Amino acid sequence: MRPDPAARPQFVAAFRELAERIQRAVAGSPKHTLPIRMFVAGGAALHLYTGARVTTDIDAVFSHRLALPGTLEVSYEDADGAARWLHLDPNYSDTLALMHEDAHDDALPLSLAGIDPEVLDIRLLTPTDLALSKVARFGDIDRTDIETLARRGLITAHAFKQRAEEAIGGYVGDLGRLRGSIEQAARLIDDIERRQKPRRSPPKTRS
Repeated sequence: MRPDPAARPQFVAAFRELAERIQRAVAGSPKHTLPIRMFVAGGAALHLYTGARVTTDIDAVFSHRLALPGTLEVSYEDADGAARWLHLDPNYSDTLALMHEDAHDDALPLSLAGIDPEVLDIRLLTPTDLALSKVARFGDIDRTDIETLARRGLITAHAFKQRAEEAIGGYVGDLGRLRGSIEQAARLIDDIERRQKPRRSPPKTRS
């Protein structure tokens, strides 16, 4: 897949520049370790899917432990002339997110000019898994992101709940709070689906 047409070209260019730096860093790795897979979540994945809110960081995990350049950040000028920057978050981990065990296997490959998928295979969490990853924290931004995915028709309440039930089986801890957040998120999605469902025209009556 390619970035959504609504994604800002300046953001996509900055994302690609960071990806190119990572690609150069791993290009000389032993053949049996390639491709290195990069699994992208968070606001970066959301923007590449929808063009919604521009983030300043990339939440990503990799298929291997990597020795990367000390600083992975790039500054760029947005369409409105504002100075922005984008960086790879070195502290991101998906350990505390609600994540299905198949999330990485099911992630969708992202095609970017200049990035060789035989070296760096960039994948975005599926929209459903991306929504699922927002549930553990479930703050205002997370709710908004889930609503954005629903409004774009990228997720459904049924698929979300099914995936969540499969994912939660592998977790320990405060499952009551987590289940409550899942139910709230599913209701948000369902409400949007209901509002967007085309209304049927009333049947014509004979005069």
